[in-house]
Amino acid sequence: MTIELVEGDGQDRLPEEFRPYVKEWFNSEFENLSPPQKHSFQLIHEKENSLICAPTGSGKTLSAFLSALNNLFEKGEKKELEDKIYTVYVSPLRALNNDIKRNLEAPLQGILEKAEEMGYEVPEVRSAVRTGDTTDAEKAAMRKKPPHILITTPESLGIVLSSPKFRENLKDAEYMIVDEIHSLSENKRGVHLSLSMERLQELSENNLTRIGLSATQAPIKDIASYLVGFDVEEENWDYETDYGTIVDMAEEASKDEFDTRGCKIVDVSASKEIDIETISPVRDLIYTESGEVHEAMYDKINNLIQTHESTLIFTNTRSATERVVNNLKERFDDYNDNIGAHHSSMSREERLEVEEKLKKGEMKVGVTSTSLELGVDIGAVDLVIQIGSPKGVARGIQRIGRSGHQIGKKAKGKMLVVDRDEALECSVLTKCAREDDLDRIQIPENCLDVLAQQIVGMACDHRWSIDHAYNIIRKSHCYRNLTREDYDSVLQYLGGEFELEDQNVYRKIWLNREKGLLGRSGKMTRVIYMTNIGTIPDETGYEVVTRGSKNFVGSLDEEFLDRLTKGDIFTLGGNTYQFSYARGMKVYVDPKPKSRPTVPSWYSERLPLSYDLGIRIGEFREKIAKQLKMNASRDEIIQWIMHNYYLDEYTAEAVYSYIGEQYRFAGTVATHNSITVEKYIDEDNRQNLIFHTIYGRRVHDALARIMAHILQKKYGSNIGMVIDDNGFILRTPRRPVDLDSLFEELQKCDPYKELKEAVGKTELMKRRFRHVAGRSLMILRSYKGDSKTVGQQQMKGHFLISTIRNRYSEEFPMIKETYREIMEDAMDLNNAEKVIQGLREDEVKWTRFEPEVPSPFSHNLLLQGSTDVIKIEDRQERLRKLHEQVMERIQQQ
Repeated sequence: MTIELVEGDGQDRLPEEFRPYVKEWFNSEFENLSPPQKHSFQLIHEKENSLICAPTGSGKTLSAFLSALNNLFEKGEKKELEDKIYTVYVSPLRALNNDIKRNLEAPLQGILEKAEEMGYEVPEVRSAVRTGDTTDAEKAAMRKKPPHILITTPESLGIVLSSPKFRENLKDAEYMIVDEIHSLSENKRGVHLSLSMERLQELSENNLTRIGLSATQAPIKDIASYLVGFDVEEENWDYETDYGTIVDMAEEASKDEFDTRGCKIVDVSASKEIDIETISPVRDLIYTESGEVHEAMYDKINNLIQTHESTLIFTNTRSATERVVNNLKERFDDYNDNIGAHHSSMSREERLEVEEKLKKGEMKVGVTSTSLELGVDIGAVDLVIQIGSPKGVARGIQRIGRSGHQIGKKAKGKMLVVDRDEALECSVLTKCAREDDLDRIQIPENCLDVLAQQIVGMACDHRWSIDHAYNIIRKSHCYRNLTREDYDSVLQYLGGEFELEDQNVYRKIWLNREKGLLGRSGKMTRVIYMTNIGTIPDETGYEVVTRGSKNFVGSLDEEFLDRLTKGDIFTLGGNTYQFSYARGMKVYVDPKPKSRPTVPSWYSERLPLSYDLGIRIGEFREKIAKQLKMNASRDEIIQWIMHNYYLDEYTAEAVYSYIGEQYRFAGTVATHNSITVEKYIDEDNRQNLIFHTIYGRRVHDALARIMAHILQKKYGSNIGMVIDDNGFILRTPRRPVDLDSLFEELQKCDPYKELKEAVGKTELMKRRFRHVAGRSLMILRSYKGDSKTVGQQQMKGHFLISTIRNRYSEEFPMIKETYREIMEDAMDLNNAEKVIQGLREDEVKWTRFEPEVPSPFSHNLLLQGSTDVIKIEDRQERLRKLHEQVMERIQQQ
């Protein structure tokens, strides 16, 4: 079976085989078929697995459902419709599930009425939502009379698959619909879902027709593979053979190639016109006073709002969302009850109120960070304003696509920038969005913690052949390359073969190696699985105290703490502190009143630049640098930028000036295939090795830690790090650093081994291990009605990782998974290795220079944390002074 793109224009009418009343209802509601419907109706009717990539508001939800609805009504007409679940719909958001339930009411009721009008006797087709919000009474009613269409989340699907009284209702499932598939497939919730889909397929007596939906998808064939999974040839091993031989045989067999189940890709993402432009509120982003810049920015926002019916504003942090709402209210009289904030720190009730008002047209402006990116239809929004860079092309399209939801309407967006780095990013992002050049997601593979949790769920269902379970698991795209060795190590852990009972870690399954069987170990196994299911870890704030006086100075969220390494300086409550260590739920610091922060307070909230967009920015820089080298004039280059990219004159001038100044000052411009290392001694007498790279923060995090670890081994002292999307800084002792030797060692090293050593003893490792231990049911969030606090979980995690390391190797499955999660999910070692390989093969060059004043590209990096301790006006003044020094040096050349 193959994964292939569907070609051609499709067909302009519903499939001939659709029931007359279904056709009559559709034709009475819609003038014609939308682009995704022209292909998908027929494909899904013919039970073809289908991935539908289409803009928001293009009718793709009905594309997925109508064939299933036709099938259900036809069964009812033939008296074959039973109280069973035939269609399972999964989305990442509970709010989206409720929205889908409401949106299905119209076709379900409308088709029923048309059938009755036309003299057909058909029963009611029912849908129901099953999520964490579903009450016990609603669940009981569902068990008694199951819906024909189950609308659920990945976690709830995992629960119902192991619910003895409910799972029987899934045996006739025919359709599996996954909405917002790009959002799910790139994280562990999606990994969990991929195994649940295989468990559902194993349970169902039908060959599931799988349907994936999303507005933005890349790499589209990988997402299709994620959706449909693989056909795996059954392997059975003779368990009387020496066990080591079995593993060797299985390892060899797992190398065999096998095919996907096949999928038709309906990609009409470019069928909806997108009007997107990058704009700057002022001509000069350096010398215009900061107050004037912000005055102009809010004037521009207000003018855009006033010329549109309904506007959605995206920021990149929760704090910025609140700031924008407050500023608009304070500056203009038009915003009182008709503007609202929407972000994850707000209560569910507050968020729902904003959503409802936007839908009903009662709210003119909604301001959000990430929480309205997906799913919920928020009504007649006709403009999206993005403040700053969304950091990824797909994310930018997703956000802009929240406007123009009606079929035939245009999605319209403005990227508003007040910073030269953002101007550069958004200029490239806008072009990529217009030309549908998406950045690629990375689908996690072989996550051993999720595997452990799902094996426990499988064991709750019935006894399994160990071999058959392995084959079922490998049908998932996420586990197609799972080795028998890793699978067996997870079974050993779950079967209690590692001695951890003294740490209150008991076996969850029993193993009979002689017969090759596994099953649940006791009655409590099902309760443990049901009450601890899921992949999202519990999080809470950490208390920050001074080391000497033990004074409480505030709290930090876990995601921010993940980024701290010993010696980092950050701001809390208006004061600066140096991070020393964390123990339990307390963070120990030393006051550093005169030091500048190395990690700004908003760091953990900010989205990372995607690697692919970074490469595109590098290519753009390279094109400008070539024109500068050929002595093209300022006007020629600005006109070229405006002609080839979608931005206003102010932004084009800002981009030209930024790259041109760096080129004239340094004689070169860092790109995707050239790295510049700048050595600068700052006013605090610190040696800064500034690496001008453009691969995104996750890649830079990996590269910086590897290089810092190499230097630490050489000098025996702590190396400070500043990591951003446009490069990173290594702060070293005031001694000569041999950069040739550093790059030589970087190219010779094993990046995986080096990074593993670098993070092995960090706080990041301890916290991520707690997450992994929770997912793999080593640490239980809930047991017999008692819930463990995050602090209790963290303390148990500390003891566990220490015990495991003392007794077993770093290859213990959950420690191995912790390293994988850090290196592949939190960081991006895969793409960092591409950069290192490029250096080895001389495809990526590097140069150095040592200026008296820092170069233009380094200014934002050097001042990264300063917004926490100085007013924005003062930061602007410092940028201005640095810029003046640069221009003075350029004029002297």
